[in-house]
Amino acid sequence: MPLVPMRQILDEAAKGGYGVGAFNVNNMEQIQAIMQAANDTNSPVIIQASRGALKYSKMIYLKKLMEAAAEEFPHIPVAMHLDHGNSLETCKEAIALGFTSVMMDGSLGEDGKTPNSYEQNVAVTLAVVEYAHPLGVTVEGELGCLGGIEDGHGAGLSDAQVQDHLTDPAQAEDFVAKTKLDALAVAIGTSHGAYKSGRKDPVTGEMLPPALAMERIHEIHKRMPNCHMVMHGSSSVPKELVDIINQYGGNMPDTFGIPIEQIQDGIKHGVRKVNVDTDSRLAITGAIRKVFAEKPEKFDPRDYLKPAREAAYEVYVARMKAFGQAGHAGDYKPMTLEDAKALYR
Repeated sequence: MPLVPMRQILDEAAKGGYGVGAFNVNNMEQIQAIMQAANDTNSPVIIQASRGALKYSKMIYLKKLMEAAAEEFPHIPVAMHLDHGNSLETCKEAIALGFTSVMMDGSLGEDGKTPNSYEQNVAVTLAVVEYAHPLGVTVEGELGCLGGIEDGHGAGLSDAQVQDHLTDPAQAEDFVAKTKLDALAVAIGTSHGAYKSGRKDPVTGEMLPPALAMERIHEIHKRMPNCHMVMHGSSSVPKELVDIINQYGGNMPDTFGIPIEQIQDGIKHGVRKVNVDTDSRLAITGAIRKVFAEKPEKFDPRDYLKPAREAAYEVYVARMKAFGQAGHAGDYKPMTLEDAKALYR
């Protein structure tokens, strides 16, 4: 099976009322774990690479790994997505290499950190749509800014500043109409990384989950029931994974992620793509630290990368089941980019 346009995966998810995990990758082991999880749960899936990942592993290597994944599991619909593209040129490079979907993060400037004006966001997102759609490629855009910085992108806003950069539902309606994008990433208080909250219980001092503006998702869905929304920064940062890291020499206090229940609420109200990166990183790091601590004589990378891959696999299986995509890989005949060209015409 060739890689499929992400638009089809999102359209089918909307029909079925489920969400689809979009998992970030940097290496072979992550791709293998994702595809094995998708196969074992019979799930369509989105595999994405950020600009940081592409700098680390180079676009061409990830492309070939993705092609191998599609060849090994021809019955699994899988989209190859550029996460947080920072310019039209970056998106063009990804499309030329065979990515079936790109994100133009026009909420930020080309440095990936400085917020753009609304007008700048509309202009650059529209430019990517006008380039990508005639080629059958899906486009995701973002309105509003996320907190946190990961892989060199993110506004790095504080909890208080994030509240001033949440997605405005009325503006979202205008943004989608003007850009004609396929998927809208919304800012509702999530952030990149493992430290998604600065909130603490005033009595116990324990960390609390971030205060998410879920009502914004509800309102956007009410205004645009056919709009495919995207939740970025949606790793749940499970305590048990952090505990393994800390048990074997790590130092990660005060971590907190997004409760699965809130993600599921978003899925009920139009969220179709759920971005997860940190959770697999935590699983991989914990597994590697465990091997190093318990078997210090080991030096073969396979001795620690195999359990790391297995730990990541468990995360992917759990998320695919929680988001509802499990069991839906065979629901539809996969489209090609040629088919998508006709859809956009």
